[in-house]
Amino acid sequence: MTKLLYIEASPRKNRSVSIEIAETFRDAYLDAHPSDEFKTINLWSYPLPELSGDMVNGIYANYHGLDLTYREAEAWEEIVRVVEQFKSADKYLFSVPMWNFGIPYKLKHYLDVIVQPGLTCSYSKQEGYRGLVAGKPAVVIYTRGGSFAGKPQAPDFQKPYMEQVLNFIGIKDIRSIIVEPTLGPALDVQKIKTDACLQAEEIAASF
Repeated sequence: MTKLLYIEASPRKNRSVSIEIAETFRDAYLDAHPSDEFKTINLWSYPLPELSGDMVNGIYANYHGLDLTYREAEAWEEIVRVVEQFKSADKYLFSVPMWNFGIPYKLKHYLDVIVQPGLTCSYSKQEGYRGLVAGKPAVVIYTRGGSFAGKPQAPDFQKPYMEQVLNFIGIKDIRSIIVEPTLGPALDVQKIKTDACLQAEEIAASF
């Protein structure tokens, strides 16, 4: 069974444009792929481990092939739990509102947990860095209150960052849905959301 993992990064629920578009994508995806599993991680209720001193020390110990202390090993297992759930998916969907030109801190926390040497990436002198989550596609829904697409002077640390991180762990097939601006006259915003929903349905049908 094919599994799609949806990472929800907004806490606003029924007032969130990114969630609204993601739910449209979900419904269209399940219509087109009724036998697939659709799993949601709501980052605002998901138990992410804190990157404590023991956890960071465990990360470095693993990287250098050193023995871990009991506390470091225990902390490392928390990372492995999150990463294994992420890697168990065949496809990914992210809904990402722009916060202060970047991504919500909960999503940054999640990415900091899953991007780990030996689990989602590796390094060697011969190959350099290599992503270990290869061959899996992702759809990323970006929502912004203002207009940023196609404006080189606009401070967009949302889409470039997401693409950099996903590429780094091996996810190269990234399909983007950009929804902007979401702050404006009601009729204009409704047209923007309608167009985004249509795009989401189209991508979902063949994803």
